[in-house]
Amino acid sequence: MDTLKVAVLIPCLNEENTIGNVVESFKQYMPSSDIYVFDNNSSDKTLEIARLKGAIVKTENKQGKGAVVRRMFSDVEADVYVLVDGDYTYDSSVSLEMVNYLVEHDLDMLICSRVASTDDVYRRGHRFGNYILTGLVRLFFGSKLTDTLSGYKLFSRRYVKTFPAKSNGFEIETELTVHALEMNLPIDEIPTEYTSRPTDSVSKLSTYKDGIKIFLTIIKLLFAVKPVFSYLFLSLFFLLFSLIVGWVQVLEPWLEFDEITKISSVVLAASLMLVSVLCLFSGIILNSVSRVRKDNFRLSYLSFAHNLNLKKNQSAPFPAKEMNNR
Repeated sequence: MDTLKVAVLIPCLNEENTIGNVVESFKQYMPSSDIYVFDNNSSDKTLEIARLKGAIVKTENKQGKGAVVRRMFSDVEADVYVLVDGDYTYDSSVSLEMVNYLVEHDLDMLICSRVASTDDVYRRGHRFGNYILTGLVRLFFGSKLTDTLSGYKLFSRRYVKTFPAKSNGFEIETELTVHALEMNLPIDEIPTEYTSRPTDSVSKLSTYKDGIKIFLTIIKLLFAVKPVFSYLFLSLFFLLFSLIVGWVQVLEPWLEFDEITKISSVVLAASLMLVSVLCLFSGIILNSVSRVRKDNFRLSYLSFAHNLNLKKNQSAPFPAKEMNNR
């Protein structure tokens, strides 16, 4: 590992009770790595404690985890990036093994899926919400991943430096995964232990508010990534609506009374039909735009050398298994 520069990225907001333990644990298990703590307007002693424990401390004033991750990816230079939350719930003891696995299998992203150590690890509704949102990602974007919302992920340099981050909040976790799936990047997932937050630590994730934001992000990404499918669905919806209105409000009365009794229904049916056609052509046009965007990304992505190589006498600490996405 002497040939690799590894950076541990820890986004933080009011984590004075846990950040010291997180920094210390990664220093213990990855002593040669650079540990960065990016503070997001904390009102407690997070900054002071992180600096005292030896972390490289930086700040991001724009609120939201997505804004912090975007700043991290822009500012930090490394070969491998370990992104982890500062709440001391993830297992740092496997971090070096995760780096080995990422490098040995030539991955651009490795997700550390959460395996609860006890039944009370997840807050009420979080497990169900994660199941639903991850299921939508699997359905829409074609993956076998089980925990797209995990806050413990590893990335290659060429992924980090070509990732077009747009989200500002917790939706960034979904965006990171969907981007890799959309661009057919090599990614994988390995289960790791997930523990409860310390009793004096408070989660910043709102079950309903952030859950809705993540859901809307998935829908937005679906329209951006798969415009033909998305707009075709809308086109068929408006077409069906137009046919129903036209038949019930226009054709049936016309066949029965030999006259059109509701001019407004004629206008509505015709308008819905026009919207249906517009949706269809919008999907076709945006699909061409999407293909150009993917081609441009690929050129940018390939401009970064994939130089993550372990020493020949080192082997992967985990057995090889089929990639979840190639």
